[in-house]
Amino acid sequence: MSGKHANIALFIPHNGCPHQCAFCNQRTISGAAAQPTVDDVQAAVHTALSSPHFDGSRAEIAFFGGSFTAIERGYMLELLEAAYEFVKSGDVAGIRISTRPDAIDEEILDILKQYGVTSIELGAQSMRDDVLQRNRRGHTAEDVVNASQLIRQYGFSLGLQMMTGLDGDDDEGAWFTAREIAALQPDTVRIYPTVVLEGTELAERMRTGEYVPPNYESAASLCAGLLAFFEDEGINVIKLGLHASDGVEGQRVGGAYHPAFRELCEGILYYQIIRGRLMERYPDGGAFVVYVDKHDVSKASGQKKCNLVKLAQEGWYVKIKGMEFENGTERRTCKIEPEE
Repeated sequence: MSGKHANIALFIPHNGCPHQCAFCNQRTISGAAAQPTVDDVQAAVHTALSSPHFDGSRAEIAFFGGSFTAIERGYMLELLEAAYEFVKSGDVAGIRISTRPDAIDEEILDILKQYGVTSIELGAQSMRDDVLQRNRRGHTAEDVVNASQLIRQYGFSLGLQMMTGLDGDDDEGAWFTAREIAALQPDTVRIYPTVVLEGTELAERMRTGEYVPPNYESAASLCAGLLAFFEDEGINVIKLGLHASDGVEGQRVGGAYHPAFRELCEGILYYQIIRGRLMERYPDGGAFVVYVDKHDVSKASGQKKCNLVKLAQEGWYVKIKGMEFENGTERRTCKIEPEE
């Protein structure tokens, strides 16, 4: 973990949520059913601290899965007190929570500041009120704007979460949401293409034909563009796609799920970059070696080497090789040379 941010994650499945969103089955998404206790908080942190590579100076205790600031106040304070002990001791850098946009006000933020919370993520999901209403979110786009501005005024790190492929939404709507989110200047973004899970209202709508979810290929194309957009805006996309788990894979009945969804999106961007440069410099085709960051060879090749196949179909026969690039090199840098 040394050298990069880490979360010590604790999940609070569907606690504090005043609404049952049409797409939501938190127990499946988080893989958790029981609510965490003070002992669970302490055990999770001690487990992390025992790792020889754990860097507490870049770690946050993270309460995910529910609407943290809407749970019963005494329970919320118990969890915060347990986590804050590790912040005060310097074992971890801070506390991260996720919550609803309509569960943020000055009183709540005063409490969170008092207990060492450093980062707040809001489940915006969409910035279109019609989409929010259709998916039973129970808040408005204005709530997202107001909460985000207040969080930034208090000096917290702001994270915003968006979804694509919700009932009533489309690619144009997703791009609208992305632009509205970027205008709020969050530090981080999470992008979740809709996955239809058993036991949700969305699953019933899908079965009746009322809702047709996008497949992962079309969702990946959209999300690749969104990933590039946020990167260009200087906003860190810290999550792209649901976490691969037995719960999600076993309960999924439709929608855009892939266990390596981000890599799928990265592969699309690499294909676009490599093809564009080949078209510009070598429009007549040929054989080439494309050098990319040594950690990105599989991304540049694409899932099951699909990028290499597509390039070959257009007359460019490409081999991908990894290399070390200088620090500060732009994302997805590649160097193309004719094969000798």
